[in-house]
Amino acid sequence: MPPRAKPGAKAEREALRERMQHARCSRAEIAVEMRARWRMRPREAWRHAHGWTLQQVADRVDAAAAARPGSALACDASLVGKWERWPDRAGRRPTLRVLTLLADVYGCAVEDLLDLEDRQEFPPEELLLLQRPEPPAEPPSAPAETEPKSTPPAGPELVRAAAAESAAWAAWAETTNVGDFALEQLLADTRMLATAYLSEDPLTVFGQARRLRDQVFALLEGHQSPRQAIELYAVAGYLCALLAWISSDLGQMRGADTQGRTAWLCAELAGNNELRAWVLSTRSKVAMWDGRLREAINYARRGAAYTCQGSVEVMLASQEADAWSLLGAAEEARTAVLRAVDARDQMTGADEIGGIFTCSEFRRANYASAVLLRIGSPDKALREAEGAFARREPHAYGTAAQVRIVQATAHLMLRQPDGAAEALRPVFALPPQQRLEPVTRRVQELGAALARSAMADSRPAAGLQTAIQEWCLQSAPRVIALSRAEEAM
Repeated sequence: MPPRAKPGAKAEREALRERMQHARCSRAEIAVEMRARWRMRPREAWRHAHGWTLQQVADRVDAAAAARPGSALACDASLVGKWERWPDRAGRRPTLRVLTLLADVYGCAVEDLLDLEDRQEFPPEELLLLQRPEPPAEPPSAPAETEPKSTPPAGPELVRAAAAESAAWAAWAETTNVGDFALEQLLADTRMLATAYLSEDPLTVFGQARRLRDQVFALLEGHQSPRQAIELYAVAGYLCALLAWISSDLGQMRGADTQGRTAWLCAELAGNNELRAWVLSTRSKVAMWDGRLREAINYARRGAAYTCQGSVEVMLASQEADAWSLLGAAEEARTAVLRAVDARDQMTGADEIGGIFTCSEFRRANYASAVLLRIGSPDKALREAEGAFARREPHAYGTAAQVRIVQATAHLMLRQPDGAAEALRPVFALPPQQRLEPVTRRVQELGAALARSAMADSRPAAGLQTAIQEWCLQSAPRVIALSRAEEAM
């Protein structure tokens, strides 16, 4: 006998909603009934009264925010869930602006979305804005003596009143929920995470970046000076771009796209060209690994249109070359590789964040060697890869693994199986959490190239194919996919 669904499960909610709609009950009555039956918080009850998922509400809130000038909001299912759970520890307090948007989406009053528990935790000054004057029980009786109406200020009094009003506004405008020291620390923490990702566990860095992003988002919902807001938007943009990069490395392309769009919004609000260029570089990377090669080229070219210091132009040209080579456009790929070298030679200044948001010479060589391999120059690709390791500069484990895979593939194309096995030894030693999507894909491409080669039937090739298959079974994207499947069971 199958287990009975718990009260308030989707099937029960839908059945109740349909019965009440058939009985011509209003949305408000459905929401009240759901709260009474299943002890739902008011915001959750209103969502279920409409029969919407968290993501459907997020999409509608985003649309409602976009329709209001200066009210843009980056909303997702997770954030809607946090608004519903507040004031629980796992929740997040919805601001008055958010409550107004939710009320518009649900077709109710803002007060309908709050219960006693919410009101006890809400800031008193904001609760005052929700209070409505109580209507009098009966018309007031006329006073025995009418008091004279106060005369509006005039002359010097009018000037003094206007000055007092301006002073009051200036005092408000000067207040801020973030200081310059805190802003400097947020930027330093972002730099640290962007660098940590090159060597540390990706899921650990992802969790840290997510928490820091939430902290910055919460600050942006408060009040600060325009300069401070611009700096906060820049930090938020880099953090969302970092989350997009990690998401794609873990094989989560849809989440990476969402993070990329939010990063672009932050870059636009910050008016920061270097951030714009790095966000477009990130979106180019996501599009390429998602198979949208023309889109990847367009993002890289858009990013190159911004004049920036640092190495972002080297990165964008390298990414364009990568996408062209996958399309089989050898001439365009060669041109982009040369443009990356020119950008490196003409580079001025340093990257604002660094870490994943920098294109070192080792990283440029990784792109160049992979491109040369695809367009039929294995000897040049091998020289580029070996030259990268000869420079002995710091590099990320993922980038180093990709360069070694290029070395191995070039050795195979040059009929040197021993060289291929030697190059792959450090790659096969990577722990599962560091077997990221780009590395896994390139190992699989190597296996496919080996199967097509003249050595496919040899004993060394068969051993290598077995090692590749076993290695890919423990890749980070596959482990995450399996854990999700187990959670859903």
